[in-house]
Amino acid sequence: MISTGSYLSEKFQIVGKQETPRKTQFATKSHLSPHPSEHLSPTQISLDDGGNINTGLRIYTDGSKTEKGVGAAFCVLTDVNITHRWSTRLSLRNTVFQAEILALLKAVEHAVSLPTQQLTILVDNQASINSAANPKSHNSIARKIFKLLHSHPHIRVSWIKAHAGYIGNEEADRLAKEAAETENFPETPLELPKSFIKTFLRQKMLATWQMAWDDGDTGRLIHNIIPKVSLDSINWTRNEVLFFTGHEPFPSFLQRFNLAETSFCSCGGIGTPIHYATVCLLTTSYHMAPPSQQHQPIWFRRVANNSTSRRKIHNLLHFLQRETSLFRPDPN
Repeated sequence: MISTGSYLSEKFQIVGKQETPRKTQFATKSHLSPHPSEHLSPTQISLDDGGNINTGLRIYTDGSKTEKGVGAAFCVLTDVNITHRWSTRLSLRNTVFQAEILALLKAVEHAVSLPTQQLTILVDNQASINSAANPKSHNSIARKIFKLLHSHPHIRVSWIKAHAGYIGNEEADRLAKEAAETENFPETPLELPKSFIKTFLRQKMLATWQMAWDDGDTGRLIHNIIPKVSLDSINWTRNEVLFFTGHEPFPSFLQRFNLAETSFCSCGGIGTPIHYATVCLLTTSYHMAPPSQQHQPIWFRRVANNSTSRRKIHNLLHFLQRETSLFRPDPN
């Protein structure tokens, strides 16, 4: 039984009459490092070319992706004879990395089922080896591989150079491609890769956004200029935004919201953006060629896509904001 005194001595350092709690370091989960015992043996993983390994049982893995599909495979080489083959087809949405790491998992599972012996799994994809050797990998298949390797230290995994004439590697490559390109080949269901899910959701979101943008009742001036939605910035300045949306300081906009008594410019024309940019007598220094009525939508698109025209627009707005009183009709 632990006495009260020993319990307190574990929790406090007693200095004179003052009891000072011992500093205890608590590591958050994100900062925890794997214990050395949770790492694989240094001899289990090699990124040097293992093509010269010719003793013991050897298992070769490969993954393949073609226009027709995705395939994963492994084969077992004993001396110079192929003694076992395995292959499967994956969804076309799966990645070649998923095929590579699935083939490695199946090879390790097969190795575990064999009697303990000198055994090497040869993989021509370093990314899958690194992922499988990482005890904190986010890949669920990689974590399964790690656990199996950790509990079976006699299984070694080595990288091998692809298409270098190694019999086992060439056979695994043939099996993977055969599975990928054979439509009725038995298929292994595998979770979709994050890259595919992100792309799918992005496309779905853009399609929904595009439909709302096309069918909307507001923002039609901008829809004329930018009919296609995009996540890319258009990099308009504030003055360019004001011009293409027709907002302040234009009288045509201010009068709609009772912020001006009239929508007319002091020159007599309607104070719209295109008026000041093409025909207003007070802004001749900033004029561009005026379009016909039916070609105004095209004119706005061309101006928005031309850096020189946009620079003129920016300077025009700066002038209008600086000389506001010039463009308001005299109420008398």
